Amino acid sequence: MVFADSAESAPAADRYLPDSVRRAVKVLVVGAFGVGKTTLVGSVSEIEPLRTEEALTEAGVGVDDLTGIDGKRMTTVAMDFGRLTLNSQLVMYVFGTPGQQRFWELWEGLAEGALGALAVVDTRRLADSFEVLAQLELRGLPFAVAVNQFPDSAVYATEELRGALDLTEDTPVVTFDARDRASSMDALVTLVEYISGPAHPHGVPATAAAAPG
Repeated sequence: MVFADSAESAPAADRYLPDSVRRAVKVLVVGAFGVGKTTLVGSVSEIEPLRTEEALTEAGVGVDDLTGIDGKRMTTVAMDFGRLTLNSQLVMYVFGTPGQQRFWELWEGLAEGALGALAVVDTRRLADSFEVLAQLELRGLPFAVAVNQFPDSAVYATEELRGALDLTEDTPVVTFDARDRASSMDALVTLVEYISGPAHPHGVPATAAAAPG
C-alpha cells in the first residue's frame, strides 16, 4: 500500500498551521473510479498528501472498468487527504473517497462532519457518476460538480451536462483540469462559495470564498 505521511515528509514551515487560523472546514472529493480524485487532492494540497493506494491486480478484471483509463495502475482503497489554507483564518481539509462501489461503505465515516462535496466527473464515462450523485443526495450533502477535462474528452455545454446528470438549477457545474493546482483550487472555491450562500446559512463564512494568496 502506498501511504504518504505528510508529518514525515513536509517541511515544518508547511506542516503546521499559522497561529492566525481560527476555523477548519472539511470537504469531500468524490467520484467514480478513475475520474481524477487523487490527482486533484495532490495538486491542491499545501502539505504532502496522504494516500492509501493499492496496485490494480487481475482480481479486478471484470469488476473495475478501465475503459478510457487503460494506463491506470493504482487505486485508492481508503482515502486521500490534503490541506488547503483558504485565508489567514480558515483552512480546508480535503478528503478524497474511493471510487469503486465495494469501498463505498467507507463514505459513512469520511462524510461525518463534512460541509459539502466536490463530485468529480469524467464525461467519457458519464453514466458511472449517476450512483455517486445519488449517494450524495441520499446523505443530504450539498455538492458541486467538477468536470475533469481529459485530453480526449468531448466538450459539452454546462446545460447539457446539467440535463444529462439530472442536476437542479442551483447545483454548480465547472470544468477543470485535476493536474493543475489553480484549476483545481477554483473548483474547490466554487464549492465553498456554494455552501457559503443563502441556501446553506450554517455553512462556511462568506469570507472563506477568497482564494489563497
